Amino acid sequence: MADQYGHFIAGRAVPGDSGRFGDVFNPSLGEVKARVALASSAEVDRAVQAAAAAQPDWAAVNPQRRARVMFQFKALVEANMDELARLLSEEHGKVVADAKGDLQRGLEVIEFACGIPHLLKGEYTEGAGPRIDVYSMRQPLGVAAGITPFNFPAMIPMWMFGIAVACGNSFVLKPSEKDPGVPLRLAELFLEAGGPEGVLNVVNGDKEAVDAILTHPGISAVSFVGSSDIAQYVYATGTAHGKRVQAMGGAKNHGIVLPDADLDQAVSDIVGAAYGSAGERCMALPVAVAVGDGTADRLIERLVPEVEKLKVGISTDPDAHYGPVVTAAHRERIERYIQMGVDEGAELVMDGRGFELQGYEQGFFIGPSLFDRVTPDMETYRDEIFGPVLQVMRADTVEEAVRLPSQHQYGNGVAIFTRNGQAAREFAKRVNVGMVGINVPIPVPVAYHTFGGWKRSAFGDTNQHGTEGIRFYTHVKTVTQRWPEGQEPEQSFIIPTMQ
Repeated sequence: MADQYGHFIAGRAVPGDSGRFGDVFNPSLGEVKARVALASSAEVDRAVQAAAAAQPDWAAVNPQRRARVMFQFKALVEANMDELARLLSEEHGKVVADAKGDLQRGLEVIEFACGIPHLLKGEYTEGAGPRIDVYSMRQPLGVAAGITPFNFPAMIPMWMFGIAVACGNSFVLKPSEKDPGVPLRLAELFLEAGGPEGVLNVVNGDKEAVDAILTHPGISAVSFVGSSDIAQYVYATGTAHGKRVQAMGGAKNHGIVLPDADLDQAVSDIVGAAYGSAGERCMALPVAVAVGDGTADRLIERLVPEVEKLKVGISTDPDAHYGPVVTAAHRERIERYIQMGVDEGAELVMDGRGFELQGYEQGFFIGPSLFDRVTPDMETYRDEIFGPVLQVMRADTVEEAVRLPSQHQYGNGVAIFTRNGQAAREFAKRVNVGMVGINVPIPVPVAYHTFGGWKRSAFGDTNQHGTEGIRFYTHVKTVTQRWPEGQEPEQSFIIPTMQ
């Protein structure tokens, strides 16, 4: 019988009572692995109430002691890395090595959060006026919430709750219902690390749970990562209900290949970035823009044998480059986009449709696909495919190559491959995209910088993690103080100035 997931509220695993459930698949087998309870608004409310009850005492814990909980949580995740990676792979489909990378990138944000005593320090000015000092402090918002996608079930939750709880907030996490096992396990480990009951809660669910979070008066801030249409909805709904919201959306990241690029390195980087994790990454590199037909011809010539070498396998195969996609429905969506590309006139150099893995014919596998001569008017170029599909475009000039990502509806990440430092510098300065890689195919910043795109890739004014994360999960209080020294007070009816 399949396992059943409930929720984690007030420090305890609790079964769902809405009567609604979703299926959690093992994508390698194409079989239902577990059922997950889908929370009602009443269950979300119970999680928020638990978080609200726990938050004042947690905020009163000094930052150094909160940091010690984060240190212990990090140690426990590392100690359970193999178990967590296997669980993640079973439910998502990414290979175990990539699952460990998912966990490790999340842990890097937890490491950053361990520095919270320093990160929460305010400012102080002595003598800002006659016998007047001014200082500021950063204080937690209260209850924060996170809504996370299926493609990084460990990293993105840790991006959110790691910073939020270190700042003294309590947290309600609504992970993807497609792979809920790891988020629930992380909540258990946080409790084991010394986190108080109710500080970190997990509710599984679908749109009903999302709407309950966005409209709940007890939640002060919501962080979201997912598709752009849903991100826009989350931002509009959450802000309309008085919440601070950051909502990260979709992407269509470009890799610009200049004629002087180290083509061997560029091809290796592009293949890994385009097909790793079956392309199910918001920072994947699904578009390569070659400057000049000669560059494009050489690029295709070298890409084909490298793509042919890719091994698609089950998630536990140590030799597989990538595993299955998350669901059968998602595989069908990707295959529809491949057919759409053919219908639109792109040249299908390699077709990954119809791929079957011997012994695992029911798994949600799809082989690598490669298009050449993709043009900006094609819908397959405008949309995010989110699968193992690489599209090659041809630009006559560097100017044209810069315009393509700059004018695209998404602005998450972009990369340029070149040996020319001046060209790279100008590109980084001018391109209308939030994160830039120079000879780096997946420009995800380290945890002490911030992550965030532009245009329809992000809604809201603050990025994920880094110092932007601290700002998002706190508000500033500024105190102006004067201590009397025994003299007669002087009345004044004008606004104080520094004159």
